[in-house]
Amino acid sequence: MKKLIQKAEILLEALPYIKNFYNKTIVIKYGGNAMVSDDLKQNFALDIVMMKYTGINPVVVHGGGPQIDKTLKALGIQSQFVEGQRVTSKETIDVVEMVLGGKVNKEIVSLINNQGGNAVGITGKDGDLILAKRHKKVKQSPETDRPEIIDLGLVGEITKVNPRILETLDQNGFIPVIAPIGKGENGETLNINADFVAAQIASALKAEKLILMTDTEGVKNKTGVLQSGLTRKKVTDLIRSKVIRDGMLPKVNCCLQALKSGVHKTHIIDGRVRHALLLEIFTAEGIGTQIVEKTKDLKTSAAPQ
Repeated sequence: MKKLIQKAEILLEALPYIKNFYNKTIVIKYGGNAMVSDDLKQNFALDIVMMKYTGINPVVVHGGGPQIDKTLKALGIQSQFVEGQRVTSKETIDVVEMVLGGKVNKEIVSLINNQGGNAVGITGKDGDLILAKRHKKVKQSPETDRPEIIDLGLVGEITKVNPRILETLDQNGFIPVIAPIGKGENGETLNINADFVAAQIASALKAEKLILMTDTEGVKNKTGVLQSGLTRKKVTDLIRSKVIRDGMLPKVNCCLQALKSGVHKTHIIDGRVRHALLLEIFTAEGIGTQIVEKTKDLKTSAAPQ
């Protein structure tokens, strides 16, 4: 009987959060090891279905870098990166679209549906969801000490998000699963960073939360201690002092942009933890780093946010 009572208490602990987020939209960027481990994939699908059945409207944006690399290697196409961004030729974009919009997207849809969800897979090209232009990367040349433009090929920079298709899916009870591919100015397919796509979609939907799943615990301070809650000011200070750098820098910039556009809260969480989404959303402690505008928006055990 004691164990049964404990289970009931766990459910009741989640009740304030269920009430708070009922009928709210949460955008989740799904990537990293959570997309590789079979156990974590199943747990992710369960978390998404649980969110939907408690009245939350989850929107999933997924990556797929390792899967693209594997397919390119099998086809004898060499991968090339500039400061972490994939140089995307016409030959490469065909593989990117096939892997992201096909294999990876449909696998995630199947995982969610097999757990009782009602997911639909789309790309940013469907319904003109994501319009983009070619991204021009500017880098300081060490030889001339002058800026030079680096051609990344068919890599996109979002110019507009048309959320109508997502709103239609939501109204009919579907869970959107989005591959980060956009439509270029001339109708060409453009490869876009999944973190950027998730942030822009969260902004367009005025989502309650943006959650980025990663292969790290979250943002840490200069001594390596995980920071459970940060304000924009604190994040800016950590960037200025180069504590936040490398791969974490674009992620926190995505969070700051989403906050500026009206998203209430942003989170960077460890996707290697089982049921990471539920732990972050439905518990007072959470497991990662939440980034907000003001100190008053930080989650406390007394008042779920």
